[in-house]
Amino acid sequence: MEGNQSQISEFILVGFQLSKNMELVLFGIFSLLYICNLLANGMILGLICLDSRLHTPMYFFLSHLAIIDMSFPSSNLPTLLENLVKHTKNISFDPCTVQMLFNLTFGSIECLILLAMSYDRYVAICHPLQYTVIMNWRVCSILAIACWACGFALALVQVILLLRLPFCGPQRMNHFLCDIRSVLKLACGDIWINEMFLFADGVLILAGPLALMLVSYMRILWAILKIQSKEGRKKAFSTCSSHLCVVGFYFGIAMVVYMVPDNSQQEEHLKILFLFYTLFNPLLNPLVYSVRNAQVKAAFHRVFQKKRTV
Repeated sequence: MEGNQSQISEFILVGFQLSKNMELVLFGIFSLLYICNLLANGMILGLICLDSRLHTPMYFFLSHLAIIDMSFPSSNLPTLLENLVKHTKNISFDPCTVQMLFNLTFGSIECLILLAMSYDRYVAICHPLQYTVIMNWRVCSILAIACWACGFALALVQVILLLRLPFCGPQRMNHFLCDIRSVLKLACGDIWINEMFLFADGVLILAGPLALMLVSYMRILWAILKIQSKEGRKKAFSTCSSHLCVVGFYFGIAMVVYMVPDNSQQEEHLKILFLFYTLFNPLLNPLVYSVRNAQVKAAFHRVFQKKRTV
């Protein structure tokens, strides 16, 4: 029976059922948000590179977060914008596979980088005297390389497992981009191995890091409450609150999208959540870290003043 199956060469992204005029409006809105995301994250990255006072472990990991937040939408949005402006919804199999690889890679790396940032805050507040010894540049570099290598390796395993499956139809994918869970629904073969590995990845990349972060922040909170000075407590809360905001938004949406069991009645809601995850979450990070972070605002003023005096 499998020998009679013909491999399909492209998928049809159903996306959102909208009129052509509404698609053009969304093209303008999404393009603007995408440009704002690139500018905001680029500004954060530029400040960290230009200001020597931000050459610390916390901002080293934040620079990696900015790179990911520019790369993740760049792997998805160009295809979405092209489909909106051309009113076409087709995507070939190979570009779809590449898009899945990038989605899974950057999503996994961001989870691990956020975990590394929480470890940095834990050491800074709970072991301040040993901070420079524990979080030296060698350790930071090893953590960053491990995050990128693990994220890519886990994503590659998922894509390789998917490529062994036959796709003989239907071609219509109920999504606006190539999400691995939506693609698996179109496979003709047995997908239990894929689903098992996808669940294991969710535990390893989402549930595991989130549990470790919650434990570290419970210890951080306990250490903050022991600080005698009011100014010291305020500064400690300020440095951690930005990271907690980002973690809450990112992991909350990611766990709903990837770990909640499939339900056909919730597909439209999940698509909207994934759109928020793709468009707004990468833009949220630089806003949180710039508006709520006195060091970033001070660095911006220093760089701006330096440019004016040149």
